Amino acid sequence: MCGIVGLFHPLDPATPDQRVLHRMAEAVRHRGPDGEGLHAEPHLGFGHRRLAIVDLAGGAQPMATEDGQVVITFNGEIYNHAALRQTLESLGHRFRTRSDTEAILLGWRAWGLGVLDRLDGMFAFALWDRGRGELLLARDRLGEKPLHYARTPGGGWAFASELAPLLALPGVAQGLHLPALEDFLALGYVPDPHSIHAGIQRLPPAHALLLQRGRAEPAALYRYWQPPIRAAQATEGTAAELARRLDTAVRDRLMADVPLGAFLSGGLDSGAVTALAARAHPGIESFTIGFEGPDDESAIAAEVAARHGTTHRAQAAIADYLAAARGQAALFGEPFGDHSAVPTLAVCTLARKHVTVALSGDGGDEVFGGYRRYRFHSLADGVRRLLPAGVRRQVIGRLAAAYPALARAPRWLRARNTLTELSLDSALGYYRTVCKLHAERRRGLLSASLRTALDGYDPAARFPALMAECDPEDPLLQAQYADLHSYLPGDILTKLDRTSMAVSLEVRPPLLAHPLVEWGLALPAAQKLRGGIGKQVLRQAMAPLLPQSVLGGPKRGFAQGLAGQFRDRADAVRARLTGEAMLDSGLFDAAALGRLVDEHAAGQADHAQPIWQMLVLEGFLRGTAQPADAEMAQA
Repeated sequence: MCGIVGLFHPLDPATPDQRVLHRMAEAVRHRGPDGEGLHAEPHLGFGHRRLAIVDLAGGAQPMATEDGQVVITFNGEIYNHAALRQTLESLGHRFRTRSDTEAILLGWRAWGLGVLDRLDGMFAFALWDRGRGELLLARDRLGEKPLHYARTPGGGWAFASELAPLLALPGVAQGLHLPALEDFLALGYVPDPHSIHAGIQRLPPAHALLLQRGRAEPAALYRYWQPPIRAAQATEGTAAELARRLDTAVRDRLMADVPLGAFLSGGLDSGAVTALAARAHPGIESFTIGFEGPDDESAIAAEVAARHGTTHRAQAAIADYLAAARGQAALFGEPFGDHSAVPTLAVCTLARKHVTVALSGDGGDEVFGGYRRYRFHSLADGVRRLLPAGVRRQVIGRLAAAYPALARAPRWLRARNTLTELSLDSALGYYRTVCKLHAERRRGLLSASLRTALDGYDPAARFPALMAECDPEDPLLQAQYADLHSYLPGDILTKLDRTSMAVSLEVRPPLLAHPLVEWGLALPAAQKLRGGIGKQVLRQAMAPLLPQSVLGGPKRGFAQGLAGQFRDRADAVRARLTGEAMLDSGLFDAAALGRLVDEHAAGQADHAQPIWQMLVLEGFLRGTAQPADAEMAQA
């Protein structure tokens, strides 16, 4: 795993200053503490920070072909590089290293853009072909590895694994991108292709950007892969086939020349990955972070570790969310609202003391239908099909408005939420289940000038567009498809990448092997969600390997301490949310923020999630002091 940076000016033949490249690379040193490499020539400069995993002696980057005509800076792992090597050698190509990086270089020589279709792995890379005068920026199918880019003065381009190297460049447009701020408030993250910064974008997963010498604008931005949009017919032996496919994915991700382990939370997904990894790699290390409260899974994790003979390491932790909120901006480069980043960073820190690579169970919920919201959405969609749209909007919508909110009650008692979602069309109903801060509450926290500047922007709009791409008769697949294009890359994989790379740890999620994702998404809904229980086929496949405490246990999280901490420390929370950074930004209504804290402290409502997001924003604004973009200034 590595950090990559670069500069490209299609119109200016000057060679980029290597001192600038060095400073950019230094900003992502944590991603690659084992070495730095720079390459500069007319029009182009690459920088690379290396975390050595495969071919420790021969895999240094940037790497060039033998004739020097093609150069690459690459972040990630290509798990099928040995098979690609065999194919390329049969075509007459000669390898000089054992590195997977070289497979991309020579694959480009053999297949051009078609090399992307052949790569099985997680990756973000920039590849320069001097003869063609082409620079290719590419990102893996699911978005496991990040790639950001920005325009520089005079028609140039800059790119980097993280935001910090780009923010330090002169001429990159500064200020907040206000629609991205609204997205963050609604969803808890900034979805691709935007970032919170006005002048910086992210390359979306499964996309490639082609730039050409002599051409100021991109030659192409295209999508090279798409997950299934329709389920296949049910077949026999599905659980056994899943066990085989997942075993292959796990074994592929054990490729390393350094020590490796696995995260073990006590849940089904991490238990499955750890069990299969232990079978392929006896004695593998496993890592668990425990927290006080009923959702602590450390005892279950220890049971799985003992059953499979892992070298198990567990650590108890106390999460200080008030302190952690201010660290999110430094970790992510922008506001990030998933508070599970706190325990994720803790388990990464523990693992890095012992290994350089860890496997994780991320992706199982999205691929095999594990989230509770999938069950609710499928049930709600069944009700929608029985009621005319006019009835839902007029009658049920009015009932929802009249019903008390009961925000702290269990979901089944929160009929206002249920009725509101039923009154909406399918996609907007699903959006309400993933929305962290609904429009009525969100807009009440904003200043009048920010509300004017947003001019009706709606974060919900992307969900109907995404779900319309998918089979309209399969609401479960539609929800999964939407998550694979929003929540998975924007939240889950962003969290995993930044928390792991902050401590120079490479994390690999086998459940996101793209052949497994394609196969799993295409399963009929009944094989994923049945009887109100998700991940049915995964439970069946793992039954011989995992105890009933894992197979039948409820889905847990790390949120237990959040609400209590903010209630117990309400004075400190209020001081931050109504303090200088928030007031000087001109973005929020201080009185509304104060009421948010007071209602939570008094037990009138559970505002833990919006308070966390506002604390994260306060830390971001406090650290960056960025102005709003021009649109806000004009408002």
